[in-house]
Amino acid sequence: MNNPSSTHEAPRRSWGWLILFTSSTTLICCALPILLVSLGAGALSAAMFAKLPFLGVLAHHKIWMFLGSGLLLVLAGWSVYRPGRSCPTDPILAKQCQKVDRWNRRFLILSGIVWGIGFSAAYMAAPLYRWLS
Repeated sequence: MNNPSSTHEAPRRSWGWLILFTSSTTLICCALPILLVSLGAGALSAAMFAKLPFLGVLAHHKIWMFLGSGLLLVLAGWSVYRPGRSCPTDPILAKQCQKVDRWNRRFLILSGIVWGIGFSAAYMAAPLYRWLS
């Protein structure tokens, strides 16, 4: 009979790289150009958009990009922090499970910060600038 806590347990999903990738696109499309223009490197920002046409597509569809990446962050957050999660009883697998869980939490927090910076740059920077001027 198969013991569920044996050495051949199904691998746990790692959301870290997926959520970091999706939240990074929001930073690249929206926050990076604003930062470059603010630092006086508008020509560099224009050159990036000319050489990398996908940046224009990302910026043009930023509403869908932010909604999609935000939804992935919420799903990843639920997956990482959902109640009833447990690691295997095997000490070796339990140690690996705890290590993966720590890294998933770190990636989730980092991705949330990156997403927040991108959201702030895309939707809050211009109204805040107008309000302060």
